[in-house]
Amino acid sequence: MNIVKSIEEITEPFTKGVITIGNFDGVHLGHQSLLHIVVEKAHNIGGTALAMTFDPHPIRILKPNHHPPLITLMEQKIELITKTGIDFLICVPFDRQFAAMTADQFIRDLLIKRIGMESIIVGHDYTFGKNREGNLELLEKYAGLLGFEIVVADWIKAIQNGNTRISSTVIRELVIAGKVEQAQKILGRNYQIRGVVTSGRKRGGRLLGFPTANINLVDELCPKSGVYAVIVEHNKKTYQGVANIGYSPTFDDNIFTVEVHILDFDQNIYDEQIKVDFIHHLRSEIKFSNIDELAAQIKKDIIKARSVL
Repeated sequence: MNIVKSIEEITEPFTKGVITIGNFDGVHLGHQSLLHIVVEKAHNIGGTALAMTFDPHPIRILKPNHHPPLITLMEQKIELITKTGIDFLICVPFDRQFAAMTADQFIRDLLIKRIGMESIIVGHDYTFGKNREGNLELLEKYAGLLGFEIVVADWIKAIQNGNTRISSTVIRELVIAGKVEQAQKILGRNYQIRGVVTSGRKRGGRLLGFPTANINLVDELCPKSGVYAVIVEHNKKTYQGVANIGYSPTFDDNIFTVEVHILDFDQNIYDEQIKVDFIHHLRSEIKFSNIDELAAQIKKDIIKARSVL
């Protein structure tokens, strides 16, 4: 997949452009469905499969103090969209000037003249242009005038509730509640965080007998405090693990940490990035009477995690 980092990089229209447009936060099953329709349509007409997204998320410009945590930062979003087979991902730098573009300018100047759109794949509630003045009805009007095709995709319903549309909001709620298995059903993959391993308080191995990788978290959305069975990726290899998220109440220091004990692993990975997939919530954080009790519980957590994984 090719990455286009600004509109100005597009010097000539794409061949028979088939496009979908969105923030794609989470790149969940609903987003994946849209992207796969684009790829299939482009293949059928000998065209170019395109996706347009925005960086930063528009709400961060339009409502800077009222935005939810992102499910996927741009690095992971690009990785996930790449897997769908899209030819070009157009990452538009979103600012006030772009936000002021009218619906007419957006369609005529950007989508038709610059990008060469022949077909657009959208959901039923798609809006665009200044103040979201453009909607599906307006898009259909322009399609008749300018001769492009609109494909309106049906929304995929959440598996655990047939009346709930899959959405980034639902995923955030599930992850924040620690319901990572339910989130997986909507994402189509495990929920993942990533970060660089830093020097922690050096008590995992020394005091407890279970060395941990302390993560300097880069992701904004973190599961609720507790202990989880996880899969850890390091240098393209995967390992089983147990992650603890929270404030380590047994030690009473009230410092939020994300610590991962990687099973059957003894490498030095300080200052290296790892990725952590959350598989199952094992238990909530508990304050133990002493270190021996905590160590005994960690042994039980590891046994249970191995069983789950």
